[in-house]
Amino acid sequence: MLIPNTGTLTMEGFVKERQQMVDRQIRARGVDDVRVLDAMVSVPRHLFVASDDKERAYQDCPLPIGLGQTISQPYVVAYMCEALSLTKTSKVLDVGTGSGYSAAVLSELAGTVIGVERKPDLVDLAKTNLARAGYGAIEVHCADGSMGYLKEAPYDAIMVGAGAPATPDQLQQQLAIGGHLVIPIGPSRHHQMLWRITRISEDEFDTKNLGDVSFVPLIGEDGWEAGFD
Repeated sequence: MLIPNTGTLTMEGFVKERQQMVDRQIRARGVDDVRVLDAMVSVPRHLFVASDDKERAYQDCPLPIGLGQTISQPYVVAYMCEALSLTKTSKVLDVGTGSGYSAAVLSELAGTVIGVERKPDLVDLAKTNLARAGYGAIEVHCADGSMGYLKEAPYDAIMVGAGAPATPDQLQQQLAIGGHLVIPIGPSRHHQMLWRITRISEDEFDTKNLGDVSFVPLIGEDGWEAGFD
C-alpha cells in the first residue's frame, strides 16, 4: 500500500509485501520448511537495508548495504536456512553478518546465534539494525570469518554469506558432530556453487552440492586475499 504523494510504504504495506515475498519468491520455488517460511514472514527485511532501498526490500534480489557488501536475496537466505536443518536449541555461527538480516532470520529458528563480520563499520550497522528490529540479544563480533569464531565453538550449524575459494578448515573443525556448514565455494568472484558440508565424525565429512549462487568474496586468512573485494 502506498501513501499518496509520498511514495513510501506503510507498516501494513511492508507486512503485505513480506507475505507476498514468501508466497511468490520462496514457497513457490520449493522451500517448504514451515519454520523457515514463518521466520521469513516475521523478520522485517526493510529494517536491514539502506533508506533509499526500503521500497525494494522485498524484491527477490540482493541489495547494497555499503562498503562493497550486499544483503542476500530473500530466497537464498531461506534456502540456506532450510539446508541447515535448525532446531530451537541449535547454536549457529553466521559468517559475514553484514547488515544483520541473516542473523535475525537464523535467530527465529535457533537457540543461539553468533555473528562475525570483518568490517567494524558493518559490525556497528548490524548491531544497530538488530537492536532496532528487536534482535538485540544476538552477539556480533569483529573477526576474520574465514577462521570462524573459536571462542564459542562448537556449532550445530554455520552459515557463510560470502564465497570462498575452498572450504575453510577452521569452519569445518568448529562444527559439532552432526552439524551442517552451508557455504558458497568457487574460483570466481562472481560465481560459486553452494555446498552443505555435514560433519559425520571427528575426521569425516559428507558434502552435497546445492546449486549455483553468486556471493561477494569471503576475505580472510582462509579465504580470498584482502583487496579481492
